[in-house]
Amino acid sequence: MRFLEYVKNGEWSTVLGYLLFVVLMAAGYYYNITFVQLGLIDLGTRLVGMSGTSVSTWMAALALLTFLVAVGTGVTMDRRNWSTDLRTKLRVLLLVVVVQFALTTVAPGIRTVSGFGVWIVIASVALGVGFPISFSLTIDFIPVPDRGYVAAVITAVTYFVANAVPLDWSIEVFSRMMLVAMGPGIVVLAVLASDRIHVLSDVVDELSLQHREFGRGRFCRPAPIGTRSLAFFVPVVLMFGVFFIDSLGFLRIIETPALVLTSWQSPSITTRLSIAVVHAIGALMAGVLYVNFDRNGLFLWVFALFGFTYVLYTSDLRMAALFPTVGGDTPSIVNPLFYSLTVSFYTTLNFALWPDLSTAETIGTHSAVGIGMAGWLATFLSTAVALYLEHAEYTLLSHLNLVNALALLLFFGLAAGIYVRRMVTISRGRSA
Repeated sequence: MRFLEYVKNGEWSTVLGYLLFVVLMAAGYYYNITFVQLGLIDLGTRLVGMSGTSVSTWMAALALLTFLVAVGTGVTMDRRNWSTDLRTKLRVLLLVVVVQFALTTVAPGIRTVSGFGVWIVIASVALGVGFPISFSLTIDFIPVPDRGYVAAVITAVTYFVANAVPLDWSIEVFSRMMLVAMGPGIVVLAVLASDRIHVLSDVVDELSLQHREFGRGRFCRPAPIGTRSLAFFVPVVLMFGVFFIDSLGFLRIIETPALVLTSWQSPSITTRLSIAVVHAIGALMAGVLYVNFDRNGLFLWVFALFGFTYVLYTSDLRMAALFPTVGGDTPSIVNPLFYSLTVSFYTTLNFALWPDLSTAETIGTHSAVGIGMAGWLATFLSTAVALYLEHAEYTLLSHLNLVNALALLLFFGLAAGIYVRRMVTISRGRSA
């Protein structure tokens, strides 16, 4: 790891950049997977009194508006050279965090549909601006050889805390926790962006020049990858499939109390710690694999793990139906452990992939399209599909069978595509 070299050589500005990036990205991701994805559902259904379908519609609107704002922000960043201006990015990020702090403060007090709608619109703008800004910090802080490892650390920290720390999945609890975490973050960003403290100003000066060395991503060598190229479009489609499958399965699992209470919301600290540790181990494994293999290899791992995980879930359900007295009332913890392993794999890939498909001139646009389309749109499209299947009275087994089929389809489709591309390359080489 280059990080160890920087520590050994006493290059403390670069070391500080590593630490700042990990903290910012881990905090931002934790905010999204807890407060936004879980807290808003609780707010809309329990406090505002909307139906699950209405809340999902508002969440879909949040996803679409966030995507549009993110793309607009990313394109603007690249065209106006903000992607390479560290101070501008820190100031915009400070503004985003301040807005999110205010939104987090007022969220538990919302009781009307109109208030919920206004909150969604403002949050969408903040999230849409924040995504490309935060991911573009990669080119200022993290050298290309270490991006897989850093992505692994971010994933491991986020999911370990999310699973090991027992929290009630309610908007009030999420709000209090996030406010405590965001306060110091605002102070740090304000100090760095203010340019008032000479020592820290020198640190920012040094970090602002690192994009010249760190700017070109791993997959942009020797030639950059264009936004409209197949080399960019295919990873977007594959990651869209990953997020779609994950949400489609997870949303049904958390609607089944017998499954979720023996895993992520288990009253047993041993169960939660086991899941937290597997999340961390999976992230570190994915980081090593990312550094040493190409992106298609890691995609194959993700789809294979998803397929195997849902084979476990569906097999348990079939066994319980055939032999109701054999399995007992408690589902196996093996299933959520494999699920956690899979989630850590694709999350690590998601953090490292978009900067490595970009240069300093395209990082804003590529991260906005990648995160917005493959993350937000896929997640909330699958939410709509999951709600439709639930209202159509699909059984749990039929639902998870569908998810498993999609995972296996993508796995074998990607494997076939890799094989065909390899054969074409060999054939062209022989012809030459």
